[in-house]
Amino acid sequence: MCLAVPAKVIEISGSGGTVSVRGNNFQADFAMLEDVKLGDFVLVHAGFAIKKYDTEEAREVLKLWKEIEEKT
Repeated sequence: MCLAVPAKVIEISGSGGTVSVRGNNFQADFAMLEDVKLGDFVLVHAGFAIKKYDTEEAREVLKLWKEIEEKT
């Protein structure tokens, strides 16, 4: 099973870059989105950013992930 998670863009290099999810950094491809900037939140699935989140929406989703993690 694959899950898509919101990640914060912390570095851009060409059509990809580095994103961070709760302190874990990994590479993502931004080619499917327009105008990705440092500090944006993007939804990453299988290494590809597939949607841009607004900051408030991303924080709410990350809060829910944290609550689920604390229950397990």
